[in-house]
Amino acid sequence: MTVEQNHTAGACKQVDDAITRVFQLLGKRWTGPIVAVLMEQPTHFAELRRAIPGISERMLSDRLTELGAAGLVVREVYEGPPLRVSYTLTEPGAALEPAIRELGKWAEKHLPETKSLVESGGK
Repeated sequence: MTVEQNHTAGACKQVDDAITRVFQLLGKRWTGPIVAVLMEQPTHFAELRRAIPGISERMLSDRLTELGAAGLVVREVYEGPPLRVSYTLTEPGAALEPAIRELGKWAEKHLPETKSLVESGGK
């Protein structure tokens, strides 16, 4: 059987629903770095913003809201003054740590280090 004969219309397996769901959430720009920072310790909003160069306050807020809705992050408010908000990974969020670390190792080995990805906005 030739390669062309093997590539019939039904030969490709449809992508798994679980893979689709995980990349719909974690495949969004900035989500992985946010989770990676939160893996280390609970972190205040301003510290998260400083830890992730290039992210805007609005985008950080949006991504944290999405992660919270997915049950991966908990938002805790500490009355002030000053009022402080801290973010912590939930148990399901913390369970991502091995996968995130493996992706980091894979990137170190297989993706060239370039500034152009950050400077170009990931395009």
